[in-house]
Amino acid sequence: MIPIQLTYRERLQPWCVVRHLPNLQRLTVARFSRRNDAEAYLIALRRLMPSVNHIIIFSSVPIASDKRNRVPATCN
Repeated sequence: MIPIQLTYRERLQPWCVVRHLPNLQRLTVARFSRRNDAEAYLIALRRLMPSVNHIIIFSSVPIASDKRNRVPATCN
């Protein structure tokens, strides 16, 4: 299930190290506030578990209403 809103702590740490699981699922292994920290952690994970696939993603706050997708109001 995809969360609708991120918590305050998740917004402070947007860089995620994610492990891919079967059936298009994923598991967030760790969160970081800086990409460099996430990359260093990923290097350590690859040394410890070379057969497991991990990636780094940037998890941003979802936008509730996007103005680009709105239908323009008609003028009479």
